[in-house]
Amino acid sequence: MTPAHWMEVVFNLTYLVVIFGLVIAMSARLTEDRLQHRLRNGFLLLAVGDTGHVGFRVVALLRGGLDSRADVLGLSVPLVGIGALSTAITVTLVYLLLLDTWRVRFGAARTWWYWSLAAMAVVRFALFLAPQNEWGNVVPPWEWSVLRNVPLTILGLGVAALMIRDGRRAGDATFTQLGWLIVGSYAFYLPVILFVQRVPPIGMLMIPKTLMYVAMAWLAYSRLFKPADVHPPRAATVP
Repeated sequence: MTPAHWMEVVFNLTYLVVIFGLVIAMSARLTEDRLQHRLRNGFLLLAVGDTGHVGFRVVALLRGGLDSRADVLGLSVPLVGIGALSTAITVTLVYLLLLDTWRVRFGAARTWWYWSLAAMAVVRFALFLAPQNEWGNVVPPWEWSVLRNVPLTILGLGVAALMIRDGRRAGDATFTQLGWLIVGSYAFYLPVILFVQRVPPIGMLMIPKTLMYVAMAWLAYSRLFKPADVHPPRAATVP
């Protein structure tokens, strides 16, 4: 393997250890608080999905290359492609949980805006079924990569906007910062989706994008999972 591949392996394994460590730490301090459960479950989904994504990339690299395949029940499975599909599913569920976390935190109603954002997940899942996604490819087709990420972007940035808006109104620094970290993750993620096929080195932006998720998990753990922490109800808001 090249030095760049070894760097990726070390980074990916370190990330998985850290994100699972934070999930375990959250679980150790889990109470009956609905907010805590949503956040812990969201980051658990993120960790599991990324185990398929970056974890399978590590396995593929150690087996000789990103196009490596594995035999599963007699089928030849592309490791990187299946890993990409797994994280595509779980990250969508993560944002659905973050949407409901916002609702619980601020006592908001399930309005048409809430359901419109949630519907983006359904649209995205429907797009996953199209054979044009070519999940077996290491680098997905540009058109379908962009298309299936449009609803995720609407969902993710919609959640961020709600967190920032209501966090500011309520003086809730934690949720305001969570919202800005989501925005930061998309600032690094979208150039990869749009340009990685033409400029492969831009894929390195996935490193700071991943660090945004680690920062979100650490912020949630350090601020919302304190021993005997109590989360006072927030005023209801209507988008």
